[in-house]
Amino acid sequence: MKYYAVIVAGGSGNRMQSSVAKQFLLLDGKPLLMHTIEAFNRCPLNPEILLVLNIHQHSYWEELCAVHNFDIYHQVIKGGEQRFHSVKNGLRAITGKGIVAVHDAVRPLVSSDLILRSYRNAEELGNCIPCIPPSDSARRLLNDGTNEALSRNELTLVQTPQTFNVDVLKKAYQVPFRNEFTDDASVAEYSGHNIYLIEGERKNIKITYPEDLEIAAIFMKNRN
Repeated sequence: MKYYAVIVAGGSGNRMQSSVAKQFLLLDGKPLLMHTIEAFNRCPLNPEILLVLNIHQHSYWEELCAVHNFDIYHQVIKGGEQRFHSVKNGLRAITGKGIVAVHDAVRPLVSSDLILRSYRNAEELGNCIPCIPPSDSARRLLNDGTNEALSRNELTLVQTPQTFNVDVLKKAYQVPFRNEFTDDASVAEYSGHNIYLIEGERKNIKITYPEDLEIAAIFMKNRN
């Protein structure tokens, strides 16, 4: 079986209050994106790594790799207008059959165990989505301006990698983009596929706000 990893790095620095795209921000002395690629490179299944990156950032990424002596082999692919289009570009670069994991570049603390479990479960079930239960209470915002309580027992928080049979995900991504397509699971579900959930990891955080980077630094220090 052949395994692939499509790492999507289309983020800007807006919510991080930074002029540097968040995938390039430093964590433990090197860009977040390098930690993410290293995590997949450690997987014993040896996935082929495809990095989907804004075309205007390709040369900058090459410079960073030179500066940090980063030599893990990976293919760099042109990003799209939305995450949906970037993933589609990454899938288009896969020519064979197999299992593909799609992962956010700014989740640098994903463990080798979660990556391996994701591949194995997707190989058996056709897809696999990691998730964790929410710890906060939640409310739904209604159209009339009011709100109502939701039961935490009916909710789960979705992470990446989201892992699929290559043919299944390629076919799902043939539909036109819709605003409700926020991840790969929503695209596959729209195409009629049941989604299978596995236990994710609390430390597999997505770096979105400045405090997230501080939290990731603590997790990284403890892991080291």
